[in-house]
Amino acid sequence: MNTYEHITQNRWRSILLVILFPVTFAITAGLIMWLSADLWAPQKEAYTLVCDLYGNQCDYLSRGQMIGVMVLRWVPVLWLVAMGWIFISYFVGDSLILSSTKAVKVTRDNQPELYRLVENLAITRGLPTPTIYVIDDDTLNAFATGRDPQHASIAFTRGILQRLERVELEGVAAHELAHIENRDIRLMLLTVAGISFFTLIGEICLRIGLFSRSSNGKNDGAVRLLFLLAGFGFLVYGYVIAPLIRLAVSRQREYQADATAALTTRNPLGLANALRKISGHCQTKSLQEMHSVAAMCIANPLTSVGLFDMLSGMLSTHPPIEERIRRLEEMSR
Repeated sequence: MNTYEHITQNRWRSILLVILFPVTFAITAGLIMWLSADLWAPQKEAYTLVCDLYGNQCDYLSRGQMIGVMVLRWVPVLWLVAMGWIFISYFVGDSLILSSTKAVKVTRDNQPELYRLVENLAITRGLPTPTIYVIDDDTLNAFATGRDPQHASIAFTRGILQRLERVELEGVAAHELAHIENRDIRLMLLTVAGISFFTLIGEICLRIGLFSRSSNGKNDGAVRLLFLLAGFGFLVYGYVIAPLIRLAVSRQREYQADATAALTTRNPLGLANALRKISGHCQTKSLQEMHSVAAMCIANPLTSVGLFDMLSGMLSTHPPIEERIRRLEEMSR
């Protein structure tokens, strides 16, 4: 597959992602409501009194009818909130990611060598020079973000700038520029926006379920259980189902970026040696709480310490570094 075919596929993948997230989210929300209906109508023949806004007209609904009312009332609201989140993240998500990592902008004056390196590679690929950032972290990692080549950024950790030789750093920079050229950054920005929304809602629901109390100071068991069920459902969606969608729409982007970087620098071993140094030293502290951003990095920056972390790692779109190195070495021969 050449670069232009990859770009075309990524455009379609982005559209598919925008469709899959709300559809699967609506299904998940509907299932949660169906399960939680037992909290309000535990008996199949039980009826629930539902009144209109002014209380003038009330109806008794069966359990099935009540579930339908809940789905019709809440799923569209939650879907609109999710789409609003994704829309906002599409335009400002990269700025939020960079600010959360405390990345510092690089200019031609304060980092002339790094700026010229990225600028020359961008000119080689016919791209505008992306905004360059440095993250104050001793580990070895880098990532690209943005919605298109005209609004793209590349961030390097301080450690990767200090420990890689110039030809190795060229390979890393060319790899991230390949993600920009191939429009991988837009695909991953949409993914990060979608996954972060569901995990955030899930954590909020869990906290409400664990710590909320009713107005009379006593625990409201049904409400707490409802929030716990919703929180668990959204977390499962965010850490398992959404990464599966991400895996389905893009599984070869790292190999494609490696190949494009090797073509740009004419030195596959430069990137191979960089990956060899990065391996085992890529757990970036500033990204430990940003699980969904991990897919943007040249190597997985997370340290797996919990169940959801391990599940995210199992569903990672990053292929093994050893396999990437092997392919680059084959290219050099």
